Amino acid sequence: MIEPDDVKKTAVLQVSTCQPLQQFLLALGASQAVVECYLPQFKALNVPAGEVLLSQGEAQSQAYFVVDGIVRACHYTQEGTERCKEFYFEGELCFLYVSWLKQIPARYQLEALSACKLILMPLSVLDDTSLQPVQLGLLKQQLLYKEQKEAFLLLHTPEQRYLYLREHSPLWLERLSQGQLANYIGITAISLSRMRRRLQDSF
Repeated sequence: MIEPDDVKKTAVLQVSTCQPLQQFLLALGASQAVVECYLPQFKALNVPAGEVLLSQGEAQSQAYFVVDGIVRACHYTQEGTERCKEFYFEGELCFLYVSWLKQIPARYQLEALSACKLILMPLSVLDDTSLQPVQLGLLKQQLLYKEQKEAFLLLHTPEQRYLYLREHSPLWLERLSQGQLANYIGITAISLSRMRRRLQDSF
């Protein structure tokens, strides 16, 4: 039999482990009362590097808040080519917006690039009208990011893209492999290595 004190301890533990996601939702405009209502549906996870969180082609029902580690979204072609869409670092909520909005199977696979500490949140939570400020905040973030990424890819050469990441996202250069970084920039790892040497020699 579960004692009242055990229930209280479990509730306190849930609040503690899921606090980063709580703070994220509150910052987007959610009320404390509404977030606390959904707290029992949040789940802290520890996953190893390489763990698939969402397979390409599957229906998406969960979002993952990254507490520690790196998650990536990538597409695998029939020929086996890997195309990276995005990387998600600490403090980011990871899910596929098009799949969520249109209720279609995932075009990308979500996988842990490193060992990760995550907080799972059912995407059905965002259907609550009382969380509309969160919905709008997430959509605004995504719109701005999409515009920035389009400019990043369309208006810059590979060298300019690398220099932009070096200035604005130095964490990427520290924590991603050369192959992963090259894939995102749109060149081969060999080309990136040569570019880095040339830039280093120019300073």
